[in-house]
Amino acid sequence: MIYCLFQGFSSSIATTTQRLMAEKQKSDLLLSKMLPMPVLQRLRAQKTVPAEAFDAVTIFFSDIVGFTSISANSTPMEIINMLNMLYRLFDEKITQYNVYKVETIGDAYMAVSGLPQRNGNKHASEIADMSLSLMRSLDGATVPHCPGEALKIRAGVNTGPCVAGVVGTCMPRYCLFGDTINTASRMESTGEAMKIHISDTTKTALDLIGGYEVESRGIRDIPGKGQMETFWLVGKRAGLQLESPCGPRLKDYDQDFIEMLIS
Repeated sequence: MIYCLFQGFSSSIATTTQRLMAEKQKSDLLLSKMLPMPVLQRLRAQKTVPAEAFDAVTIFFSDIVGFTSISANSTPMEIINMLNMLYRLFDEKITQYNVYKVETIGDAYMAVSGLPQRNGNKHASEIADMSLSLMRSLDGATVPHCPGEALKIRAGVNTGPCVAGVVGTCMPRYCLFGDTINTASRMESTGEAMKIHISDTTKTALDLIGGYEVESRGIRDIPGKGQMETFWLVGKRAGLQLESPCGPRLKDYDQDFIEMLIS
């Protein structure tokens, strides 16, 4: 009798332990999508993570061209569905590169390479390859609820130093600070539809790596920065590996947002 009770109790403990481990794995997966894993591990070990300086990273910003106009002529649910489709595409694409997604704010998408784990001088090429891939994936894309209206983005890239750290205790965020981020944002806001606008520091980094096609845009008056020579990243030269043209496109993510929430 006692043996049977003990056996039943042991079985119950084992089942409960398995459930707890499964829930912990779910929690770890969710947290790893909110904070970089190296940062999350340090945060667990010491409860606080000191800000860290990085000598060189490459920042990517993008937003949707004409988003204000699109929003004015769409329902909130249509906008959410469109952004969800676009961001799911972007999120899947960046997993192919050594790139970390920092955040999305409205229609703006921010990503970085070179942190939280340093990757030598590869950060510029990782962001360049990712940017070209994203542009290819949106070739011919249209607004999901307005098939006759093209969906286009602007992209801006800059290379330089920055500081990164976890900010806040309630919904903590891994944030980046420094003029490098401001300049990357300016590259995006002063760019053009379906073009990748890069700074001179990014061009210099790509020239050192080699294999990229870059065109000068000339001297531009960049708000908050003054006169700068900026460039368009056009592509990669023949002979270098390019992503398959059969890669995922926006239309592959065409599903109702409510259905996704319910499933």
